[in-house]
Amino acid sequence: MIERWNRDQVLALAPDAPSQKAAQGVSSPGKWSGIGATADAVWGGCKGSGSTPYRACVDLSEPAYRCSCPSRKFPCKHALGLLLLWSAGGVPAAEEPADWVAEWLDQRRERLVKATTRAAETAEAPQAAGAAGAGPADTRRAEQREQRVAAGLSDLERWLADQIRQGIAGSRRHDHWDELSKRLIDAQAPAVAGALSRLSSVLNSEDWPARLLSEYALLHLLCVAHRRLSAADPAVVADSDASPATGSDVGTDAAVVTTAATTTTGSAAAAVTGSAAEAPGIRAGAGGTGLLQRVRERVGFPVTKEEVLAGETVRDLWDVLGRRDEEQDRLIARRVWLRGRRTGRAALVLSFAMAGQALDASLVTGTTLDADLAFYPGSAPLRALVAARHGTVSTGFPSGSTVEQALDEVAAALAGDPWLDSWPVVLGPVTPAGSGSWHIAGPSGGIPLHPSTGTPWRLMAVSGGHPLTIAAEWTPRGLRPLTTWDEEGQVIIL
Repeated sequence: MIERWNRDQVLALAPDAPSQKAAQGVSSPGKWSGIGATADAVWGGCKGSGSTPYRACVDLSEPAYRCSCPSRKFPCKHALGLLLLWSAGGVPAAEEPADWVAEWLDQRRERLVKATTRAAETAEAPQAAGAAGAGPADTRRAEQREQRVAAGLSDLERWLADQIRQGIAGSRRHDHWDELSKRLIDAQAPAVAGALSRLSSVLNSEDWPARLLSEYALLHLLCVAHRRLSAADPAVVADSDASPATGSDVGTDAAVVTTAATTTTGSAAAAVTGSAAEAPGIRAGAGGTGLLQRVRERVGFPVTKEEVLAGETVRDLWDVLGRRDEEQDRLIARRVWLRGRRTGRAALVLSFAMAGQALDASLVTGTTLDADLAFYPGSAPLRALVAARHGTVSTGFPSGSTVEQALDEVAAALAGDPWLDSWPVVLGPVTPAGSGSWHIAGPSGGIPLHPSTGTPWRLMAVSGGHPLTIAAEWTPRGLRPLTTWDEEGQVIIL
């Protein structure tokens, strides 16, 4: 039996604010007829402008939605209104779903079986292709891209050194990086080009010189890492995984990489102007192959969904901690953070959509999912895909860690990936504290909130001065609170 979601959880599924408002307008019992709910589905007919009610139903196990209305929003206001009515206890239980609902659920199960079969067949294809070897044309294209990327990153290295020698006063122009970004796109290094194009947001802060130099240092570290790891013997890179204490050409020393990732203004300038031999973090240590995969991902070499699903999976009870949407150039990226109950592993599920289009809403904040996750390769695997679902379970809210434990976890993650810009943490028992500058405080210390958070009124109201458990997204500039739980264990989305 799926635990009934609360109002916050339902409204968080809405594609936009107008949909939230419209859903509340159709959530009264008088609007609905033929309603019912089973362990994994809820359905009903909503009175519309026509003579025939709109039929809406929700498969709670994924969730998935269906409605006969012409709306292009997903989920539509009728599905959301039905869920609001259900969350308030206004939908009676039924032994069996209505015929039209049962037919839809059966069709979904059939499609799921077919999709699982296709996924298994597709997952075998990359392995078979790898065993057969790439053709001459594929090899030639791969070599050409490697050469273009290497040339583009070499150009970026020289540009960064010029910026430090000439000074960064000219960087106050928001189009300062446009030409270089275009050249990197032509060099087939799209992720680096995207990182450059986002640097203009740094100029809006008072401490922009320090932040800009830190970003330059991390870009320089990426360029040197790609150059050294790409030039190294693959056998040596693989050996550094098995024998992290040996080797002198590749890999990462965790302490050095962490230092590079948390560089200050002075060391940032040194990192950019220093020679390749002096570049921090690119020397012997752990995780050669994983680091190479991480560097290639940061540069923009793609890893296909099929390749990820073909790898090993991790089954656990995954707490859906929260989500955050970001818009960049009319493309919306949704970050959904999960954490395993048994393994303690963090996971990030990403989805993308153009502005105005529906994003994936299958992971409901505050629920616990029994599932297999497939992780993207890297030295600190974080991004994942949901490979298989085994149902939703009721386990209560996750236990929190101390501030000190959370920071130790973040430091370990940065050691594996110094370019990491976010990480999920669950803190408890902690309280929001501050006046002008706010932070999350616990017995072992505190962590400041991200400047964009402002005054955390909702969090303060839930806390009332008492300790509570908070799920948040760590960033270099502070925490972004995502979710908390009140004294009754009810999910509160922040």
